[in-house]
Amino acid sequence: MSGERKITVENVNHPDYRGRVNADKYEAMRKALLETLPDRTPGLTQSEMTASVKSYLPENLFPGGRTAGWWAKTVQLDLEAKGVVIRHPGKPLRWTKNVG
Repeated sequence: MSGERKITVENVNHPDYRGRVNADKYEAMRKALLETLPDRTPGLTQSEMTASVKSYLPENLFPGGRTAGWWAKTVQLDLEAKGVVIRHPGKPLRWTKNVG
């Protein structure tokens, strides 16, 4: 799709990485993640995060929740790189919003 809005994302695990993704999907997933992530521990696991965002996603961008897992991980890594969300140690890994 030419003319599609793009946004640059980072990856906390690869500090030099910069990727470009669909801005509408990114913004929808960002809003869903920030809506569902708690602001205190224990936080959500990756699978809990992916499951919890689906009800917040617009059907026209994520029909039937398709690709939600990939987008949740991509946006989580970007928000983590930007300090918006925090990864907590332990098994399984868990994430919360950074409210501090």
